[in-house]
Amino acid sequence: MYIDTAYSIQNSKAYVRHLLRDSYRENGQVKHRTIANLSHCSEAEIAAMKLALKHKGNLVDLGSLAEAEIKYGMRIGAIFTLKTLANRVGLSSALGATGPGRLALWQVLAVLMGQGSRLKSVRLAESHAACDILGLEAFNEDNLYVNLAWLAAQQETIEKRLFRQRYPNSPPQLFLYDVTSSYLEGVQNILAAFGYNRDGKKGKMQIVIGLLTGPEGTPVAVRVFAGNTADTGTVVEQIRILASSFGVEQITLVGDRGMLKQTQIGQLQAKQFHYITAITKPQIRTLLREGVFQIGLFEEKLCEVACEKVRYILRRNPERAQEVALSREAKLAKVKELVTAKNQYLSEHPRAKVTIAEREIGGKIKVFQIEDWVKVVSQGKVLDLVMNEEALRKLAELDGCYVIKTDVPADVATAEVIHERYKDLAQVEKAFRTFKNGHLKVQPTFVRTEASTRGHVFVIMLAYLLERELARYWRTLEVTVAEGLDELGSLRGIEIGEGKVSYQRVPAATDLSKQLLEAANIQLPTILPLRKVRVATRKKLVKERI
Repeated sequence: MYIDTAYSIQNSKAYVRHLLRDSYRENGQVKHRTIANLSHCSEAEIAAMKLALKHKGNLVDLGSLAEAEIKYGMRIGAIFTLKTLANRVGLSSALGATGPGRLALWQVLAVLMGQGSRLKSVRLAESHAACDILGLEAFNEDNLYVNLAWLAAQQETIEKRLFRQRYPNSPPQLFLYDVTSSYLEGVQNILAAFGYNRDGKKGKMQIVIGLLTGPEGTPVAVRVFAGNTADTGTVVEQIRILASSFGVEQITLVGDRGMLKQTQIGQLQAKQFHYITAITKPQIRTLLREGVFQIGLFEEKLCEVACEKVRYILRRNPERAQEVALSREAKLAKVKELVTAKNQYLSEHPRAKVTIAEREIGGKIKVFQIEDWVKVVSQGKVLDLVMNEEALRKLAELDGCYVIKTDVPADVATAEVIHERYKDLAQVEKAFRTFKNGHLKVQPTFVRTEASTRGHVFVIMLAYLLERELARYWRTLEVTVAEGLDELGSLRGIEIGEGKVSYQRVPAATDLSKQLLEAANIQLPTILPLRKVRVATRKKLVKERI
């Protein structure tokens, strides 16, 4: 009895079939008969059956394998953990079981495992059992760039699948939305442009990223815009996503004060959507002058005022008020230090010009944005600061004060609920911190085309889905997701080769690796197939051909 394996290519696709067969003699001739078709079995199961049939005379040999060739295998722990998690949250099924879908899943997992470019992603696959666990065929960095374009084309379909899996029965009625920018090295990216820079990288072009999440902060959609797109210019796209792609009807969009302005509010109301946002300090002062509400209503406890179907929720945060006051005092102290230093310089240098020193101090005041209540004046060769106490009093009057604005009816949500939902925007800000400052690194330094850029950012969003899950599982272990994956990445298989049969045996995890796997409820397999798929960078492949 043996397993007969055959390979064939039809219409440019590779097929493999496994038959369990038996040999016998009839009238002096050797004949074969098929007992069962095993083509539905996995590679691991086929390898195990072949090994068992080889030792069918004495199965005890399987325990020792004294004649087998044994050596270190591929890294298994991190990629198996992430693959299991991707299956659990529905990401694997959303991407699909096709070749492009499996390759896209590898790109997502590679980001979490430390990938900084398509080139590094290929190198990771050379040492991690990506092909054996994900069922990938040979690929290089060119294939990954093509795959990014595939992801960009399939993005809405994949987002719909994930949305339906996460909210199968009743979709949420509240969504969070925020915008950030990501600076670029170089000017070759087609979406690169100069705009409002949030990264503190002067002179760098950027792209703009809009992220839409559910009420618990789980991303449901991400979009990329040209670097000079205003925050308000991204909202229409998110309205379209909510209205058409996800098919939800009752929606409340939560956005910050710089994004949901009157035009965008009008667009939401045209779709019969609701909004929750905040208003700016100048708008607060306008409403105070108009008598819509009074300064005395700002207390630590929430206060609500309704006007023309719009609800205003008022609050003064005492901690924030103290922070603002201390910051203002620190800025004033810095300016005073500069004035003292300039006065000393002027006294020691008779030919020094007062106007130059005065201009420098005025520039510092402007940088600190305190010019409304501080001015620099000169008398002879002595500089001094003049403070407008009335302007300072009016400015300090609103320290720690904020106003949330919404059209959600009071019988649907109380002021406390509205306040909490606006605070939930911190979930999107947390996602952006992970995107940009965490180990995911969204900066698309290595992509140039629009499709590659959109695909790259989409990969980052999908990776963040898994990052959130792992962070939840490992929150009691005092390790970051990056540290946990690095620890699991050290788990290697043991490659065992006996004749034409090769497979990987997975040793038991110990210490921290065991704790990480148990916390995530993941059990490593004992045996993995060894397909020996050739993965290499294009540069290495060319070098090997020479």
